[in-house]
Amino acid sequence: MENSKRRFLKGTCALLAGASGATLLATVSASNEAKADPSVKYALIHDETKCIGCKACEVACRETNHVPEGVARLKIEQTGPYGEYPNQFYHFSRKSCQHCEDAPCVNVCPTGAAFIDKETGIVSVDAWKCVGCQYCIAACPYKIRFINPVTHAADKCDFCRETNLAQGKQPACVAACPTKALVFGNLKDPTSQVVQVLKANPTQRAKVDLGTRPKLFRIVAKSGEVAI
Repeated sequence: MENSKRRFLKGTCALLAGASGATLLATVSASNEAKADPSVKYALIHDETKCIGCKACEVACRETNHVPEGVARLKIEQTGPYGEYPNQFYHFSRKSCQHCEDAPCVNVCPTGAAFIDKETGIVSVDAWKCVGCQYCIAACPYKIRFINPVTHAADKCDFCRETNLAQGKQPACVAACPTKALVFGNLKDPTSQVVQVLKANPTQRAKVDLGTRPKLFRIVAKSGEVAI
């Protein structure tokens, strides 16, 4: 069944590659529709001043979303130690999907497998449509996509869209964080915690000069704020 699906979709891609101008215009139209302003706009804040590098978020993500060993939707990267012993400290940063409003991965996908959910603004993947061409992996400026060795489709963080979020829960990483270093919510709700934290703290986003408009924010740790 899996092989039949991929043969069908690959054949479709071949047809698309030789499409007429009218088909290309239809593709552009569909892309513009995908960029329509969602009714909800989810975002995530990683507060590096609170992160202790315990990686509980990584474990929760893997278990909740059945992520196979050898690949990961989320990584906490540690750098350091900095400073002189015994006053040394480490820095922890999050590497995961940025959920761009103008997502290069979506723009290059030939089958529509990569898409932006109109209701939430979440960048997601339809594994059934994915043919494993890896265009999205090449196009992502944040280098966070991978091919799932079980589904053989592109994979990444989707804010637990099909698991916890679908059940009205917080993303697994947010729920598991013992220091509340992760804040998730709707940017369009002025009363949401994510909006209140953004208003109260200076934040950074990665590679904003590319015009991708990422929705993963960082509260950057200052030297010595996180010590072990």
